[in-house]
Amino acid sequence: MSLAELDPLLTAPKRLAALGVLANSNHTEFAFLREILEVSDSDLSKQMSALVDAGYVSVRKTGRGRDRRTWFRISKDGRAALTSHIGVLNALVSQAPTAPDLVEG
Repeated sequence: MSLAELDPLLTAPKRLAALGVLANSNHTEFAFLREILEVSDSDLSKQMSALVDAGYVSVRKTGRGRDRRTWFRISKDGRAALTSHIGVLNALVSQAPTAPDLVEG
């Protein structure tokens, strides 16, 4: 495994975390995701737009006016990308050499 095998879109911690949350639910509402990730509306919108544009997430809007809500769902491609990315991370960590003890001299 190499660093080149990591998904560049998922190296951003907020996108990785968002996809992780979505992988563990059927649908996730914008406000819930914002609270869990502790980000602003604009930051979450930016991160989710990147995931939607990549085809990793689908978006559905319900209601009108003040009752309007935005829901996200991970796609098959998103789940595959997340699984692959996590596999590469795990392999990189497990294959990391042990650093020799430093000797002060």
